[in-house]
Amino acid sequence: MRSLGVLRVAGVDEAGRGPLAGPVVAAAVIFPAGFTDPRIDDSKRLDARRREELIPVIAGAAIGWAIAESSETEIDAINILQATLRAMERALAALPVAPDYVLVDGTIMPGVLVPGEAVIGGDRRVACIAAASILAKVHRDRLMTAHHERWPVYGFNRNKGYGTAAHLTALIDHGPCPVHRRSFRGVLV
Repeated sequence: MRSLGVLRVAGVDEAGRGPLAGPVVAAAVIFPAGFTDPRIDDSKRLDARRREELIPVIAGAAIGWAIAESSETEIDAINILQATLRAMERALAALPVAPDYVLVDGTIMPGVLVPGEAVIGGDRRVACIAAASILAKVHRDRLMTAHHERWPVYGFNRNKGYGTAAHLTALIDHGPCPVHRRSFRGVLV
């Protein structure tokens, strides 16, 4: 792409499509041409400590980065796929510099005017997508830990909103809290 004059490639990924609670979070990252760091990998391959350690590395190396969310209410109103695409669009729009090209992890491109492509397994193959996956995951995990302080009965600090056995039991015993996704199976209304 660089030989074609593409200078600023934005990688985009999301975190939190499957949980029963919390927002879906997307991030976009643009690295300078030639940037590499072998520590940056798909967020799912890294433990929480390593992801946290990489935040200043990514922020320091990036030409630009941004994080955006779609709330539980928005997810319930328009569905998780559309909410995910909106969060990606917001992250791209929030970048401090405009990308020339966009690479998105997965199979579907958000509705943006910038040329780009979806890359299956991109979070394992493309550094800027991997970095976006780390930013999105860390941001979402921090949000869910903060939600745990307000609603500790659900164990958000451990399950991050996913439907673990303990989380499902808490839903049965206590019903949903304001950050639960009412449209998701397993959340009792």
